Amino acid sequence: MNNPYLDINEIKEVFFKCHLKENHNFLEEDLQTLADALIMAAMPEIVRTERKACISFVRTLNTLVAEKLEEYRGPL
Repeated sequence: MNNPYLDINEIKEVFFKCHLKENHNFLEEDLQTLADALIMAAMPEIVRTERKACISFVRTLNTLVAEKLEEYRGPL
């Protein structure tokens, strides 16, 4: 399964950097910790994807506003 935000190496890196309780037996607390770490690692790409979608949508309504929005927000 391909993840659009993190590649397999990034997922492994997050997993190993994540400080889980016990011996990785995946208690509810461990799963929450791992999920939070993966979300935070993926967040920059999620934000970029959302910005692209937003600017594309605005561009369909008003190209001048889209250009100004892109100018104001800076390069992706």
